[in-house]
Amino acid sequence: MVLLGIMPIFTFALGTWQVERLKWKVNLIDELQEKLSQEPLVLPRRINTVAVADFAYRKVLVRGMWDHAHAILLGPRVHNGENGYHLVEPLVRTDGTTVIVNRGFISKAQAEKKAYLRDDGEVKVLGMLRTGHKRNYFTPDNHPEEGKWYWADIDAMARYSGGEAAGVQKR
Repeated sequence: MVLLGIMPIFTFALGTWQVERLKWKVNLIDELQEKLSQEPLVLPRRINTVAVADFAYRKVLVRGMWDHAHAILLGPRVHNGENGYHLVEPLVRTDGTTVIVNRGFISKAQAEKKAYLRDDGEVKVLGMLRTGHKRNYFTPDNHPEEGKWYWADIDAMARYSGGEAAGVQKR
């Protein structure tokens, strides 16, 4: 009898929670679409790392040269059934500052051949400003000294490459 009395209250609470969650999700999607529809920002010389979260998913424009010596293979990852990595590479800007750019997925074969080590000269990158990801409980520690990066620890990547703790996701 008590169970029959509790069930409607419990299901009402779950329904209310789902409606609140839906509102949150719709607002989040609207906010992201608004940020992505704005014109790209030219990334300033000095980046206020406290404000990076406010500008997450904003399109940014950066110009510079790839620092292949500090390239990071983040992974292993799988994309469309193929093993590989995310290539995360510092971009040394014309003013001498450095930002971390996730250049996207490369296959294991491309990584082994070091196909990304070509000199492109000065490049212009249109991307999105991103914050780091929280480490999953089961994800192992990164070992930068061994070149093993399992999760995107932007602060550690910035220290490794001498860059700013702000990441750009290449579009």
